[in-house]
Amino acid sequence: MQGSTRRVGAMTDVHRRFLQLLMTHGVLEEWEVRRLQNHCYKVHDRNATVDKLEDFISNINSVLESLYIEIKKGATEDDGRPIYALVNLATTSISKMASDFAENELDLFRKALELIVDSETGFASSTNILNLVDQLKGKKMRKKEAEQVLQKFVQSKWLIEKEGEFTLHGRAILEMEQFIRESYPDAVKICNICHSLLIQGQSCETCGIRMHLPCVAKYFQSTSEPRCPHCNDYWPHDIPEVFDPEKEREAGISRSSRKSLRTRQH
Repeated sequence: MQGSTRRVGAMTDVHRRFLQLLMTHGVLEEWEVRRLQNHCYKVHDRNATVDKLEDFISNINSVLESLYIEIKKGATEDDGRPIYALVNLATTSISKMASDFAENELDLFRKALELIVDSETGFASSTNILNLVDQLKGKKMRKKEAEQVLQKFVQSKWLIEKEGEFTLHGRAILEMEQFIRESYPDAVKICNICHSLLIQGQSCETCGIRMHLPCVAKYFQSTSEPRCPHCNDYWPHDIPEVFDPEKEREAGISRSSRKSLRTRQH
């Protein structure tokens, strides 16, 4: 059949290029992954029918399985945008980071991670993190250096910074969930709806259950009087909007058009 190069369990140049580029980026949103897939087909097999993304990734994962590596799908905790990351199932992500960061930098990440997981809000202030620099393993680090390392974690999409506070990036949650569950069993929080690791979200003031913001949005989507799914008490928090990929796509096209127009004007 003309234009079909896919064989389950076998990777073509399209798959290999896609995998290589995903490894370079670390984590991508779903719209970026679809764009990347289309790009790889145009480069290597222009006449082929583009596979459904789920089938395309499943095919790659069937090959990666023996290497204990997987392209994993998740969602951002703040608004539920779908994301994809290449996850090493055989090692913790902190050991995976070893090639990019020095021993004392990795220890700074461990300290930040512990503060984030232990916190009620899912955030750790830069002040609290920097106050721990004297306890780091390896080479001594000044606070000014530590500030720069925290920004490296942000740029590498391991942390997110909001108004001087840090939380885990979706990439870190995707890659570290098992490690966090095993390392901090007494502090770890789980979403009552999807049962995945929860870093930031909302909680019931009566029974204490927690929910991701996107799970809150979906669960209470058509409810005028939201009530806790566990104890049925009134849910006192603002209900966020459900993520709409179509609106996001239109906004992305609009941003791209404005950028293109500015480029032509200059």
